[in-house]
Amino acid sequence: MSEGLVVAKTQPGSIAAQIGVEPGDRLLALNGNPVDDWLDYRFYSTDEQLTVTLGKKSGERWLLDIEKDYDEDLGLVFAEPLATLHRCQNRCLFCFVDQMPPGLRSSLYVKDDDYRLSFMEGNFVTLTNVGERELKRIADQKLSPLYISVHTTNPALRRRMLGHPRAGNIMAQLRFLHDAGIEMHTQVVLCPGLNDGAELQRTVRDLAGLWPAVRSLAVVPVGRTRFREGLYPLRGFTPAESRGLVEEITRQQAQYVQELGSAFIHLADEFYLTAGQEVPPAAAYEGFPQLENGVGLARLFLDEWSAVRDKLPEGVPPRRVTVVTGRLGAQLLAPVAEHLNRIRGLHLDLAVVENDFFGRTVTVAGLLTGTDIRKQLRGKMLGDLVVVPQSALRNGHLFLDDTTLPELQNALRVPVVAASGPEELVHYALGDQKETPLP
Repeated sequence: MSEGLVVAKTQPGSIAAQIGVEPGDRLLALNGNPVDDWLDYRFYSTDEQLTVTLGKKSGERWLLDIEKDYDEDLGLVFAEPLATLHRCQNRCLFCFVDQMPPGLRSSLYVKDDDYRLSFMEGNFVTLTNVGERELKRIADQKLSPLYISVHTTNPALRRRMLGHPRAGNIMAQLRFLHDAGIEMHTQVVLCPGLNDGAELQRTVRDLAGLWPAVRSLAVVPVGRTRFREGLYPLRGFTPAESRGLVEEITRQQAQYVQELGSAFIHLADEFYLTAGQEVPPAAAYEGFPQLENGVGLARLFLDEWSAVRDKLPEGVPPRRVTVVTGRLGAQLLAPVAEHLNRIRGLHLDLAVVENDFFGRTVTVAGLLTGTDIRKQLRGKMLGDLVVVPQSALRNGHLFLDDTTLPELQNALRVPVVAASGPEELVHYALGDQKETPLP
């Protein structure tokens, strides 16, 4: 019998509360099926007639027969919904975690590769630690959609890139999921000289052959920090290479629209910005299925700015604001800053912060740290307010280097707020949205 899931609480008025389930009890089985994680609970608890096997914290074992509506939830909240995390067993040549500096909080070094988190939270997984039993469970429980890191469909190259002997099985796994009706969103982390060029074309063709089960493919550039000593030598994409890639993918998108009715393949925003090319219109992203991959965020930013740009006032009381961004984000924010500075009374400074913490090859605003912002802004005329990108914060207040917003504010001696997009930025810049007092 499974050890089950420990109950943290029951929802007020729920079935579980009515039948006497208490915090500390263990849900062991539903209709005789062991419950090892939240997904088992989700799947087996939908029946209208249930026999619940409960391990009471007193040591007793209860068998409870329940009649309920189909899909009516029992009202259980678990202490650890997944019990144990499936860790990554790969040694990817391009792994970003392997390039993290020492001394950060321990959670930043955890490498998960858990298909359950792919279904629950949209995490990308490689499937190298997934065997026939797990694939069958995915199919039986309809764990769809899944987000899968493919990188290449060439078996030998994938084994080399992922450093795992089972990495070459990816197409067989994808075909199984295709036949089981599982929707998939895939990604390729593109590494110059490894999986680009002809290898990328092979990967695109193979994955497009599994459409519509494989609904999208995102191509994102490899990320490199200054902490690559002893790791496989990698370089980034030049502007000329990015332009060539944009042209090729644009051609393929047009082809797939004709063949599949879908563009299918999408490039990360970084390629368009590095190439100096306009990002596609919103419709081209087909619902933005891969925003967390940096695919389409620039378009959403530009469209949000367009919506607020024509509603700006002619003037405001004298106000000076400093807006922090990375080198890549400055390409989007520079025209915004120029337009806002036409407002009488407003002076907006765009502070482009270099990423010395991870290395200057890292140019995205979402990986800026409080340390770099503090060092590069301290002593400057910052005005009435500093606005930092919300994407650089975890849990709303914590940078990757564990600097908090209050600590940055104290160091700069000026109020600091975080904006998630143009609308919030404009409200803060105009003084319409007052900064929330920091703890």
